[in-house]
Amino acid sequence: MKAVVYEGPRKVTVKAMPDAKIERPTDVLVKITSTNICGSDLHMYEGRTSMETGRILGHENLGVVIEVGSAVVRVKVGDRVCMPFNIGCGFCKNCERGLTGFCLTANPGMAGAAYGFANMGPYSGGQAELLRVPFGDFNCLRLPPDAEEKENDYVLLSDIFPTGWHATVLAGVQPGDSIAIYGAGPVGLMAALSAQIQGASKIMVVDTHRDRLQLAEKLGAIPIDDSDGNSAQRIVEMTGGEGADRGCECVGYQCTCHGREVPNLTMNNLVKAVRPTGGIGVVGVFVPEDPGAQDELAKKGQLAFDFGQLWMKGQHIATGQANVKAYNRKLRDLIAAGKARPSQIISHTLPLGQAPDAYQQFDARNEGWTKVVLKPAG
Repeated sequence: MKAVVYEGPRKVTVKAMPDAKIERPTDVLVKITSTNICGSDLHMYEGRTSMETGRILGHENLGVVIEVGSAVVRVKVGDRVCMPFNIGCGFCKNCERGLTGFCLTANPGMAGAAYGFANMGPYSGGQAELLRVPFGDFNCLRLPPDAEEKENDYVLLSDIFPTGWHATVLAGVQPGDSIAIYGAGPVGLMAALSAQIQGASKIMVVDTHRDRLQLAEKLGAIPIDDSDGNSAQRIVEMTGGEGADRGCECVGYQCTCHGREVPNLTMNNLVKAVRPTGGIGVVGVFVPEDPGAQDELAKKGQLAFDFGQLWMKGQHIATGQANVKAYNRKLRDLIAAGKARPSQIISHTLPLGQAPDAYQQFDARNEGWTKVVLKPAG
């Protein structure tokens, strides 16, 4: 099968790899029809993780079931399915509580597993023609009859739509709340869409990329260009001097300011921008260690964080990757009912063979490259 393979820092290739196949009775084999490049893939692409060379990338996947293991009961050949990026077993303590992003079975020794991702288990990614799905009955979300027509919407259920929703849940968004979202990348834009659906009264999205801020405005948010570094003060002013009720961090440890990485910038800005006793949800990726960081603290996975200010304001913070299965059924139904159209942020739909160039363009944050969907079938 053709697949996108990590060959080292800033080098991916599309080449023939052994076909994915059923390995256990609970597996499902999926022919991939859509698979996305995620901002998290760029951490590996840039050589900022321990990703091994020769591995297939891709954790945002959708396709058609072509084979099922002997123990699979619910999923059938011919089903169109979307897979959460995080792999859950369905029966461990965390999965039973709905915390499928922190499965205790799928990746022994660590809470959490994913397709084609560093330190998240041995599972191959789905930027390929075929994907083996472990615990298939649990991990395959079956799609409705309009699955082919709305494929570019449904594929975003694999990660960024649920992750954006998760950011608002962690922050505690309620109808009528004001919310400040740092980051107008795909996840930040999905947080804005989620906040809109949940009835937020004022949605402010902060970034420095003009094209992404334009998309945020298209989604009904107030765009705030932080090129001058005064976004937190402007948010306070725009909320009558109180600060936003809620805040979302959708950037992560590679946040940049004038070309230099400042990993603590968004977190400290949110403490300033959110009102006393407000909530902050953090879904941007922060890692336990980052040897490639420019900042000495960041190399050890640490931040110079304004904890004293957070404490004095009585704010609360919740963090972590999205438990996709906690949200994907309901978000699927919003798409099916025409209440949500996440695909409006997709900038490029390309054949799998163009993946190397797409990675390069997306990694450079070139204007107009917001979200890339790859089509292995052409």
